[in-house]
Amino acid sequence: MTATAVRDPGTVRARRPRKSRQVRSLTGTDRLIVAFMVVIPTLVVVGLVWGPAIGTIVLSFTDWNGIGNISDINFVGMENYRNVTTNYPPFPPAIQHNIIWLVVFFVGPTLLGMLLAVMLDRELRGSRIYQSIFFLPVVLSLALVGFIWQLIYSRDQGLLNEVLGTQTDWFGDPDINLWAVLVAAGWRHTGYIMLLYLAGLKAVDPALREAAAVDGAGEVRTFLQVVWPVMRPVNIIIVVITVIESLRAFDIAWVINKGRNGLELLSTLVTQNVIGEASRVGFGSALATIMIAISTVFIVIYLIQVMREQKR
Repeated sequence: MTATAVRDPGTVRARRPRKSRQVRSLTGTDRLIVAFMVVIPTLVVVGLVWGPAIGTIVLSFTDWNGIGNISDINFVGMENYRNVTTNYPPFPPAIQHNIIWLVVFFVGPTLLGMLLAVMLDRELRGSRIYQSIFFLPVVLSLALVGFIWQLIYSRDQGLLNEVLGTQTDWFGDPDINLWAVLVAAGWRHTGYIMLLYLAGLKAVDPALREAAAVDGAGEVRTFLQVVWPVMRPVNIIIVVITVIESLRAFDIAWVINKGRNGLELLSTLVTQNVIGEASRVGFGSALATIMIAISTVFIVIYLIQVMREQKR
């Protein structure tokens, strides 16, 4: 006689058949949509970014003046670069002005934007109104900012001269117009940095600040030793953005005096040679390639930082 094992129904777990996960294959319509989502952005990036960049680098080794057929282009090697660095008087002042622009942006608007972000992050009364006021210049183009500040800096009817009781030509004097333009450009850049840093501060885990407060750390020590290290990715982004903004500064200087008379910048020199009266496309392309090379260094640093964060 075979014994039949009797089990308590309460102890027996019903075994449910496992459902196999079926992966639905892509239909023809799905593949077409995916192809459009990949191909169209790729074509846009190649056509509007990589194509012009590579074309600029190639033309920098030619003497093309922008007139005539492509067959008329003559390759001259490094001659344009030698002329830029040795026989082009506006080039050293342009490099100097771009460096000054970068240093002033770091010391002034960037630090001020960070300070405003830290203050607004404390949820002060009316902080939303302050955010809107400080961010308002960011939605304006630098060209429009230049027109606005021309009304402030006007020698005869400008607001600043009326307040100070002077008749200074702030945008016309080559000794001071660069600093006047930096104030106008910094007015816009401050709100941009404030917004980026404020978004980064909102993403910081509140538990870190609470732990620091329990340990007896003050606000300054908490920010420097706890919040600042956590904000490292945002800090890298701000550094890269500030460098690129300093290199691509163009609109406001061009609106004021076409980048002349003390406002020489790399970007204005490129424009003067490529589409200006000189019409030296090859020479202007060499200047543009120098800008691309400088920008690439900081872009690579940013990409390396991003990839490190993704690995972590």
